[in-house]
Amino acid sequence: MPKALQQSDLRHVIYALSDALDLVGVDDVAHGKRVGIMASECSRAQGLAEAETTFLFDLGMLHDIGVSSTQTHHNLVAEFDWEGSQVHAEIGYDILRGFAPLSRMAIPVRYHHTRWEKLITLPPSELTAQQVEQANLIFMVDRVDALASPYYGSGILFDHLGEIRDHIQRSAGSYFAPELVDTFLAASEAEAFWLMLEPRSIQNYLHDMLLRGESYQPSFAELKQLAVIFSHIVDVKSPFTAHHSLGVSRLARFLAERAGVSEENCDKLELAGLLHDLGKLRVPDEILDKPGKLDAHERLIINTHSFETYQILRSIGGFEEIALWAAYHHEEPSGMGYPFRVHEKDLSIEARILRVADIFQAMIQDRPYRAGWAKHEVLRFLKELASKGSVDAGIVNLVGENMAQAMAAAIPDPADLLFQVGGTG
Repeated sequence: MPKALQQSDLRHVIYALSDALDLVGVDDVAHGKRVGIMASECSRAQGLAEAETTFLFDLGMLHDIGVSSTQTHHNLVAEFDWEGSQVHAEIGYDILRGFAPLSRMAIPVRYHHTRWEKLITLPPSELTAQQVEQANLIFMVDRVDALASPYYGSGILFDHLGEIRDHIQRSAGSYFAPELVDTFLAASEAEAFWLMLEPRSIQNYLHDMLLRGESYQPSFAELKQLAVIFSHIVDVKSPFTAHHSLGVSRLARFLAERAGVSEENCDKLELAGLLHDLGKLRVPDEILDKPGKLDAHERLIINTHSFETYQILRSIGGFEEIALWAAYHHEEPSGMGYPFRVHEKDLSIEARILRVADIFQAMIQDRPYRAGWAKHEVLRFLKELASKGSVDAGIVNLVGENMAQAMAAAIPDPADLLFQVGGTG
């Protein structure tokens, strides 16, 4: 376990990575946090123990872990119910059940879009009474947030609270458990319930919840598995990028080992490779999936993703270097990269390796609109980039000297990813 990562708290890591999930909202990046706050406040109104309140907050933040598409997110906040709403819940279940520290969330996430009248007909062998209540509570406050979302930041939310509360009350006994609806109606009478959902209040609430919850120091294997989960969420956002982050991570580690980088930094670089594209979750589907050339505006939107990655990772204790290496994967030795315009003297070997690994993997990977490049084509392209100061020439030479192994590292077996994410490989 790298020394720097020994200060990492798993809940802190999860809270930071939950920011990536909320980026899918593009213009509204706090859905999961608001759901967590409302779930937590309702549980307090029920008089539940602090540990259960904390769990429900965390569950609310991660309930949409199966969502990476901006279109799916649009449906989540624009429709009260719709055909296909269950798909992302099943994906979330598959993701969480294979990760022991969060596996308790898997069943509630699976059923967080299942109506109460159906939930109560399911056998106890499928989910416990507590899981029924957890899933239905998340469903209820998730729908509250969908009803309220058009009014956040407009100054008119309080003008619409009556209709929001009435909608939920009319859904008692069908969509939601009557006693949970009663709890929500009682908790949401206070103005503070809604004021907590404002951006500044959200950050304070997160800070308070981090202080209340029990700390948990993850092993490196657990951190890596969590990084694999989030890399999977990013990579399935587009049909063009399946397993891209895992391939980048594996290749970056391979090149770092050949370059004599310390084992500790190889471990951290592996995490940086897995997480380098987190910021792409905020890029609209239609831009990320565009097979043709991007226009100037679309390119500007794409170019924000590495800065978003930095914003997510920079606050995690022990991730300081990981955050920089991941954020610098589009920086060039010439200083003409983005988004920081970092020059060669400030680019560590780890950051330079990650840039080459990112380009190499993208070039050799088959895409729906083109076949992967042959190894001689990729090497020629990388050398051209090196001659322009766009990539480090020494790293390119390292690729050329180890081409067969580099190709193998950059295209992982999909079964490896399925096993690590859902435990089903």
